[in-house]
Amino acid sequence: MAKESVKARQKKREALVAKFAEKRAALKAAGDYAALDLLPKNASPVRLKNRCKLTGRPKGYMRYFGISRVIFRDMALDGKIPGVKKASW
Repeated sequence: MAKESVKARQKKREALVAKFAEKRAALKAAGDYAALDLLPKNASPVRLKNRCKLTGRPKGYMRYFGISRVIFRDMALDGKIPGVKKASW
């Protein structure tokens, strides 16, 4: 489980990216890199890290589900993810 401060920092970055997305796109299209440099550094989408929505774990992230592999396995075994079952042959 990630620290609450790390999860809060990630949410803050996501909000900044969403807030400045349109402005960044306009500045990049115009080629105004001096003005682009004046925007907050955390407004850049490159700074975002894929994290599990439930635990904040950065590694083993499954993009399709938005959760880590550990949580995915627990939820799948509990039957909480529709259409997913343990393979057996």
